[in-house]
Amino acid sequence: MIIEIRVKNCFVFEEQISFSMKADMRNKKFASNVHKENNFNVLKTAGIYGSNNAGKTCLIKCIKAIKRILLNQKPSLMSNIFTDSSICELGVTFLAFGRKFVYDFKYDVAEKEFIYESFSEILKDQYGNEKEVLWLVKDSLQGQYDCADEEAVQMMSLMAKNNLLCYLIDTNKFEHLAEMKRIIVDFAEKIDIINMNNIPMEHTINLMKNKNQLQHKIVEFIKNADLYMDNFEYVDMDQIKLKADDEKEKPDEKVLELPETIMDQIRLVSTYKGVPVPSMLFDSTGTKKIAALAGYVIEGIEQGRILVIDELDSSIHFKLTRAIVAMFNNELNSNAQMIFTVHDINLMDCKKMFRKEQIWFIHKDDKGVYVYSLGDFTAQQGVRDITDIMGKYKKGALGALPEPDLINSLLSIKGNGRGGIADGE
Repeated sequence: MIIEIRVKNCFVFEEQISFSMKADMRNKKFASNVHKENNFNVLKTAGIYGSNNAGKTCLIKCIKAIKRILLNQKPSLMSNIFTDSSICELGVTFLAFGRKFVYDFKYDVAEKEFIYESFSEILKDQYGNEKEVLWLVKDSLQGQYDCADEEAVQMMSLMAKNNLLCYLIDTNKFEHLAEMKRIIVDFAEKIDIINMNNIPMEHTINLMKNKNQLQHKIVEFIKNADLYMDNFEYVDMDQIKLKADDEKEKPDEKVLELPETIMDQIRLVSTYKGVPVPSMLFDSTGTKKIAALAGYVIEGIEQGRILVIDELDSSIHFKLTRAIVAMFNNELNSNAQMIFTVHDINLMDCKKMFRKEQIWFIHKDDKGVYVYSLGDFTAQQGVRDITDIMGKYKKGALGALPEPDLINSLLSIKGNGRGGIADGE
């Protein structure tokens, strides 16, 4: 599970920002929203609010970059355009195998080199005291090299910088480096990153092909999301009956159209009042997105995965987004996690859904980009668990709120920017 993400000089983030999933255990409310393991307390969900182009998607891109780097894939990074430095700094603190680890690295996007990386474990006793145990430091700028495997230290300065150390060396010969690689790969492989504006159906299709308990749960999830649907299944082509005109139809949403798997999508069938029809042709955009998301949600909860979703509320009714979040917050969810960006203020609910530290904001102004949680606001500032958070957000008291001057645009289109009706109307 993700505990903290750190970013500096990457995309829109010039100064260092920190996004934390650490639970504030002074708050006893909604205890089921917290995963507790070996004296570590991690939030199961967090929602991120902010105006368009403030940086929400950039934070998702940073998480994606961290995942790709940890899995030995090409990083998709860009340094901040307002700085002269080409060095992106990224870090992640995470919980794996009941243990807390910290990995930080610096990547020079101009030279395509990792000029710094460090890995450590955080030990915590029953009293909350933490101790950091260093496993690895490889700092080519400062000439600092250290490793728990002492025999690896001498060769570190001679290694290339185009990748992390664990992918440049035969880790089978080094006990700690081998374990470090196993830990980071296992963690990164559990992260699923989804953009709801471009979510593929392929994952759900692959899970629907197998007749098992997981498939049954996916079907129930989709059926419960659509009150009028009797069934949802993956069938053989001979079970699909289309009218002549229907065969020429194509789905309205290009983002949901996958030409290479078009026949698989045709075989996804929704049943309404006993009549089976191809989902891609007859279902709404929202229903199709729910079907595409279902595989990730069910598999995530079943297998303890980390679901990172951009624009969770895109084309989905607010009651469904609340229900999805509630599934992850539920006490029956033992170790799955969901981080999502959202605009729907119906989710901004500390009375029935969230702890304060689960609601995050990204605010952008001419001085920079700020990332902070509702937990940073104190009771003295008028923000409590019983506060009308939606009301305060609407009034701009929490920031991260766009202030579009659309009315003047409308009036100028009508022909009078001062608020009157254009002459002759």
